[in-house]
Amino acid sequence: MTRARFQTFDDPSHSEGASRIRSLRQALRAAGLDGFVVPRADEHQSEYVAPQAERLAWLTGFTGSAGTAVILHDEAALVVDGRYTLQAPAQVDTAIITPVPLAESPVAAWVGAHLKPGEVLAYDPWLHTPDSVARLGRAASKAGATLRAVEANPVDSVWTDRPGSPAGSVVVHPLAFAGEAAAEKLGRIRAALADVDIAALVISDPHNLAWAFNLRGSDVAHTPLALGYAVVPREGRAALYLTSPNLSPELRTALEPLADLHPRAAFEDGLAAQAANAARVRLDAGTAAYALKLRVEAAGGVADLGPDPITAMKAVKNPSEIAGTRAAHHRDGVAVTRFLAWLDGQGEGLTEIAAVEALEDFRAESGLLRDVSFPTISGSGANGAIVHYRVSRETNRHILPGELFLVDSGAQYEDGTTDITRTVAIGMPSEAMQDRFTRVLKGHLGIARAVFPQGTTGAQIDSFARLPLWEAGLDFDHGTGHGVGVFLSVHEGPQRIAKTGMVALEPGMILSNEPGYYKPGAYGIRLENLVLVETRTISGGERPMLGFETLTLAPFDRHLIRLDLLTPEERAWIDSYHARVCAELSPDLDVTTRNWLEQATRPLTTVA
Repeated sequence: MTRARFQTFDDPSHSEGASRIRSLRQALRAAGLDGFVVPRADEHQSEYVAPQAERLAWLTGFTGSAGTAVILHDEAALVVDGRYTLQAPAQVDTAIITPVPLAESPVAAWVGAHLKPGEVLAYDPWLHTPDSVARLGRAASKAGATLRAVEANPVDSVWTDRPGSPAGSVVVHPLAFAGEAAAEKLGRIRAALADVDIAALVISDPHNLAWAFNLRGSDVAHTPLALGYAVVPREGRAALYLTSPNLSPELRTALEPLADLHPRAAFEDGLAAQAANAARVRLDAGTAAYALKLRVEAAGGVADLGPDPITAMKAVKNPSEIAGTRAAHHRDGVAVTRFLAWLDGQGEGLTEIAAVEALEDFRAESGLLRDVSFPTISGSGANGAIVHYRVSRETNRHILPGELFLVDSGAQYEDGTTDITRTVAIGMPSEAMQDRFTRVLKGHLGIARAVFPQGTTGAQIDSFARLPLWEAGLDFDHGTGHGVGVFLSVHEGPQRIAKTGMVALEPGMILSNEPGYYKPGAYGIRLENLVLVETRTISGGERPMLGFETLTLAPFDRHLIRLDLLTPEERAWIDSYHARVCAELSPDLDVTTRNWLEQATRPLTTVA
């Protein structure tokens, strides 16, 4: 087995958290400040950030993709959502910083309850949206305190070996995969600006930047992004400001008809010039930093906070993107199935890290793997109950008989992005494991088999995945599904299947379908396929309807399925899906794996 190329197993040590927080407090005192807010964010509010923006991980040891620390002189909190309620206490020094579940106390609520009258709480305006600043401001005011923006982030002043700015290569994303020329996309964007009488759009989300200009980069891990900004006026040439100087000649040639190319350092002056003369400038409410609003208004412009129209455009995949995604999922299904067959043949001694390395190897053998789409979640036993567990050399454990093994992984190919989770029994599972697994599977099928009218939101169908668990007094504390890009982020909005998913689903959107169940200290179960929203024709129906095409191809573990809990329709769906998996993947499998797959996908009523 070769060493993993795209992921490491190092973990920031919380043993240094106390000294680092002590240094930050000294810096705050020197500046006349009583506290500082440290979000897990970069200036684009991205989930995946460059090493230099990993301030929260460096300061606290917490490596989750979302969370916010508030450091006061005499106490500190780390607010995390339901994915990280187990991970956060395991990673941070709880004698110094208190993990706080988001469901119990949002960041602003904690600030309001713990700030003292007369204190000054500072924040970096590049790491917060205007909405988050407003919430913090209200909380501080209610406590009789003051919220203050700082020009220099105090964490950076004590992070002496902080990495430098990214300088990854930036290249053209081929039209064969993009499916639409950048010039056509810019035309659609300008038409959207004209519809709402906006003079210019600031593209602050690097995902939208990549999509609009058909470019891809390597400035952050696992997501092919080029960090930077663009200003797209309703009339005239666009201006593109990229952080990396490593631009290919091909890219410069492709961009020349579309935009003026500048270094990132020139962005703020360019934005001010665009905002002058009271121009109305659209800033994306979800990703634009508060600092951008301040600069637009300082230049005399009007900061119009609202949705970046690119986000909705990007979410609906065109035929080329859909074809590429299907090809990527077939290729990935071959690799994952080979891994599952290999896993089934391993004896005792296999570790979580060894499983990660093996899965990456199987994907790499296609010759087309560009990266993993996120660090593989490889959790056996109790580690599987940590929703976003990331194995490290310190936490690595053997995968033992009698346990469940949860593996959540994905790949980046030039034609598509994948994300799949399978939970398998190692040896003989308990009846409780089979019950929970089958309820999660039923929830998965509730989404996969759903038919719903146009205009339906993800929030309206989220309960389909939870009902089998609710009936047993159970639930899970994460969304059921997130949007997925095409050789872009594995987590993409605005579409999602969740209690808070308020965007209507449209044909061409790709989402995950991933209900779960987690028993702390024992095991975790999650079953995830990616699905494509498609139109459905219902005989005798009176309204336009939608449903899902399942894109992911890999078997579920039959040993964990309780047939008595499944309806005939659910059994039929699983048998049909398994037959499809076998038929589509078998031609590309070796004989040994093909034989294993035939057994793994035989009809559920077949006796073992």
